[in-house]
Amino acid sequence: MSEVNSTHSGLFDSVDARTSLAGSNRMEILLFSLGTGETFGINVFKVREVSATPFITPSPNMPAGVEGLISLRGNVIPVLSLAKIMGLAHVDAELGGSMMVTEYSKRTLGFLVHDVDRIVRVEWDRVRAPDNVSSHGNNYITAITELEDGTLVSIVDVETVLAATFGEAVVGAIHPIHGGHNRNVFFVDDSTVARRKISEVLDKLGVKHKHAVNGLEAWNRLDNMATHAEQTGRHVGEEVDVILVDAEMPEMDGYVLTRRIKTDARFEGIPVVMHSSLSSQANRAMGKQVGVDVYVAKFDADALAETLRPLLARGH
Repeated sequence: MSEVNSTHSGLFDSVDARTSLAGSNRMEILLFSLGTGETFGINVFKVREVSATPFITPSPNMPAGVEGLISLRGNVIPVLSLAKIMGLAHVDAELGGSMMVTEYSKRTLGFLVHDVDRIVRVEWDRVRAPDNVSSHGNNYITAITELEDGTLVSIVDVETVLAATFGEAVVGAIHPIHGGHNRNVFFVDDSTVARRKISEVLDKLGVKHKHAVNGLEAWNRLDNMATHAEQTGRHVGEEVDVILVDAEMPEMDGYVLTRRIKTDARFEGIPVVMHSSLSSQANRAMGKQVGVDVYVAKFDADALAETLRPLLARGH
């Protein structure tokens, strides 16, 4: 099994500097194509490196869409054909000329793509959920954005790619919290898969929960809850014990959402937990800058439950 040599190294020269994006409601996406004429994107923080398509060692009993294995600096990682997994059957059978090495949700994967273009910076408020999910490929699209030149970019939901290929994370036995029926968690995540798994954990903890599907919707709902609490002479903490936020979300990211919560006196004392597939030190630093109380990586059901348990038991 041959080693992969990284190319396109200039693309990632300034990753460390990207911590300055915290709270700016901007992200950087790596643009790529899958041979369909469309432009796709992935958050730069999920991409470790880009290389030419390496020699891939076929391996038996792999899930559909997994082409085989490669050795990357001594670690063996699976390589996925993104076009095949997304159901783009009309794409040429060639695997593609480039490979993106991705790292998220505690997994390292190679994504084969037709070609890699460039990194662009976009405003989260210009990122929208897709209007429909009628085609095969759209099931794997979490958001759409438009570049200044009018190009539409479909942002790939890599968590759904992971779940569709290797199966969803199993939520095992989780002991309920004593008095959990009096505890309330508000969470926000734009991924259908993530919302389903979070709900499973919260149900097993025995706590009540509400959710939103993007950062702006979350802020509007929290703002309304706080306003209503004030009008009735109560504190919003009586309705929300913990707020759980994703990092990447259309319209308003988790960093801006957290900063709004933490700079609003109405939410004083309510912990914010960032639950993200982006688990690097840089991302943790970004969360700390805006006031995140605890950071937990997706998706480890036990880790999420044990992170929430002491926060939900506070003062009780």
